[in-house]
Amino acid sequence: MQSERFVEEHGGGKGDIGIYGQESNPTTWRLAKMNLAIRGLEGDLGPHNADTFHADQHKDLKADFILANPPFNVSDWGGDRLRDDVRWKYGAPPPGNANFAWVQHMVHHLAPQGVAGFVLANGSMSSPHGGEAEIRQAIVQADLVDCMIALPGQLFYTTQIPVCLWFLARDKSNGPGGGGPCRDRRGETLFIDARQLGAMVDRTHRELTDEDIARIAGAYHAWRREQGAGDYEDVPGFCKSAATEQIAEHGFVLTPGRYVGAAASNEDDEPFDDQMERLTAELAEQFAEGRRLEEEIRANLSGLGFNG
Repeated sequence: MQSERFVEEHGGGKGDIGIYGQESNPTTWRLAKMNLAIRGLEGDLGPHNADTFHADQHKDLKADFILANPPFNVSDWGGDRLRDDVRWKYGAPPPGNANFAWVQHMVHHLAPQGVAGFVLANGSMSSPHGGEAEIRQAIVQADLVDCMIALPGQLFYTTQIPVCLWFLARDKSNGPGGGGPCRDRRGETLFIDARQLGAMVDRTHRELTDEDIARIAGAYHAWRREQGAGDYEDVPGFCKSAATEQIAEHGFVLTPGRYVGAAASNEDDEPFDDQMERLTAELAEQFAEGRRLEEEIRANLSGLGFNG
């Protein structure tokens, strides 16, 4: 539905896109087909519900765009039976976690200039276990990672864990963007740390505001130098464009916090003499408070019959 809206907002129509998908849950599969039908959209969701890993319904599909929210950290995905699958170009995923099986499944189905965007658990950015570090390194060295976004926790109703967004691009030389061709981004990856964004709408649920989403998307579009997106610049604590060599220095960990640094403090503009005077005064107050607490503790201990 979002793809249809995007195409129409850019002057296209329903007939300009072909929709393909797959779903293992029979009820969800029927709901997806119904959702397409009531909106008059053609879509190939396979002849029946099926497991993505063991019954790929679109083996020859090469997609221009892939959107996905696969289940996180699936441990019973049957990976032992798929050790030599053609999709594992960058390494066989560990049988105990399907995260990098999802990633490689999507890479396998990308067209030569295809782009994929998907949600994964944060562990996918840094996990060293089961060969995941080696797969992640191979994907980075293949120059597929366009952008990594760390999101705050409590965005989902079903889990409070924080998650991340992966954006992969087959061709980073000048691949298509929302407003036309992009700049050559080969050897570069954008990191966005959005963990501090969003607002709590109730005791357990957080939502990103329209302004938050616009800020994240705006940084990405500007970094890609899409038409009308404005100029990009690194913002400490929020976004950083890093070269592949820098990622290698961090052991191919893709956690944005490692790259964006700390946000600039308003105190950075404070004159040095004023800053030293303020910090010295604060330190003197803390020393005085420490002495007061020490005397209070000694008095309490003395009252209990302890001396010293």
